[in-house]
Amino acid sequence: MLNRRLLLVTAGLGALGLRFGLCTQSASAAETFAVTHTDEQWQKLLTADQYSVLRKEGTEYPFSSPLLNEHGTGNFACAGCNQDAFSSTTKFESGTGWPSFWAPLDGAVATSGDASAGMVRTEVHCSRCGGHLGHVFDDGPKPTGLRYCMNGVAMKFHRASA
Repeated sequence: MLNRRLLLVTAGLGALGLRFGLCTQSASAAETFAVTHTDEQWQKLLTADQYSVLRKEGTEYPFSSPLLNEHGTGNFACAGCNQDAFSSTTKFESGTGWPSFWAPLDGAVATSGDASAGMVRTEVHCSRCGGHLGHVFDDGPKPTGLRYCMNGVAMKFHRASA
């Protein structure tokens, strides 16, 4: 019998699983990338939160990333390998709590199916190191109609030089 308590406990456990990457399997595990490291090396190179998102496909808490409010001119890059992934010119306010873009830079990201956590989504990962960046949805603005919903902790901002 489904009751409010069971629903809340299930939702809470699901959120924890997403946060710490417990409900996912690496979609890019079978691919080969230009930048590779052992799991131990990744753990040394990344913060705990970056490792959870980039290497274990976790999700940061909404509205927790400073990059959500980054409105400067430049590029957003993968925090794992420093490859530029999104231009600030494609960033928009989606209201979701994660940095959102309507298009990536050419060749910077790849996608794969993600059926984790009881949902069917399209995962977005860095084409250079395979790091999990977020997901793409078809409810974005023109001209693409796409919303690349990215984890800010998985990215760095490269400000354009003046």
